[in-house]
Amino acid sequence: MTDRDTSLYYEDLEVGMVLTSLGRTVTETDLVQFCMLSGDWNPIHSDEEFSRASHFGRRVVHGVFGIALLTGLMDRAGWFATSAIAMLGLEDWRFPRPIFVGDTLHCRLEITELRPTSKGDRAVVGRLFELVDHHGEVVQRGRMPMLVRRRRPGP
Repeated sequence: MTDRDTSLYYEDLEVGMVLTSLGRTVTETDLVQFCMLSGDWNPIHSDEEFSRASHFGRRVVHGVFGIALLTGLMDRAGWFATSAIAMLGLEDWRFPRPIFVGDTLHCRLEITELRPTSKGDRAVVGRLFELVDHHGEVVQRGRMPMLVRRRRPGP
């Protein structure tokens, strides 16, 4: 670990702790590159004329792009850069609002559970995430538990 390491380990976390990332604006390039990466060229994402006549009135950025963006915002913040062992899953993920090109999004993370494992060098961290747009509206929300290192092995 270096002096610049800002990673959070089990001992640094508390249930109820809330962390907020910097924001990032979703671009046209993001949308097109995600279509290319995923192979999902559904007209709601890729056809302006089709999308204009849709419920949303314009193209919508893929929902799973939001999850990818959220993990990138978390990495950029450095919260678990050297302490993370593994993401354990996605639970109860919801998409209450669409993401559009031009939206500036940030990540809000609340620690909901801390449970040491039977191996003394790691713990399970319950994490509730919200992806929030520049209007303060939650566009995605769900749980993403992870396995994290402990600074000092415990019982």
